[in-house]
Amino acid sequence: MFNLDTFKTYSRAVALGAVAVAAIAFAGPAKAAPVQLFPFFQPLPTMTAPQPYQPYQATPYQTAPSEDEDPAVMPARFRRQTVAYATREAPGTIIIDTPNTYLYYVLGNGQAVRYGIGVGRDGFTWSGIQSVTKKAEWPDWTPPPEMIARQPYLPRHMAGGPGNPLGARAMYLGGTIYRIHGTNAPDTIGKHVSSGCIRLTNEDVSDLYSRVNVGTKVIVLPMTERRAELGRTLR
Repeated sequence: MFNLDTFKTYSRAVALGAVAVAAIAFAGPAKAAPVQLFPFFQPLPTMTAPQPYQPYQATPYQTAPSEDEDPAVMPARFRRQTVAYATREAPGTIIIDTPNTYLYYVLGNGQAVRYGIGVGRDGFTWSGIQSVTKKAEWPDWTPPPEMIARQPYLPRHMAGGPGNPLGARAMYLGGTIYRIHGTNAPDTIGKHVSSGCIRLTNEDVSDLYSRVNVGTKVIVLPMTERRAELGRTLR
């Protein structure tokens, strides 16, 4: 005879057994690796211990050598030096020894500061007596019309600076187009290369500039008055 209570008890037992089997099947072996729910995440990099602090050490700055430091550029006889120089001119006078490419700044008592210079090339030398009428630091350069006519490729104006042909200083002579000035081409010292101006290295022209005042007398000797070199250095 069918017993309803017995059937209900049996049904519950079967259901509980099915649930237990399903749970075991889902769990799998006890030692199985856990399922990665987000496999696209990359593991974090291994962190290393911080390095000890190292103070910044700059590479030593190498300055460019002075234009007068290379003997190939500036022969010893053209370096600035005090020499014996006999003259009746007053101290403070500038004498341009054109043929020997020297400039003398008279000190008096038979002494002068001698500088190596570059002078006018063949056909552009001149002589006479002038005076310094103007001084300028890092002067602009405006080539005169005579120079433009000979060299039309020259700039009509160039601002002062290291690349300017007039160099670091300029002293203008009377009402002429000539100047005593520096140069960005120190290898031309001792040569006849200019259009009539007198050039010194930037270091030397700065030294001369500090000694010279507006009104200083300047004597430019002609090429025909080549003098014996007075080279006894005093210091």
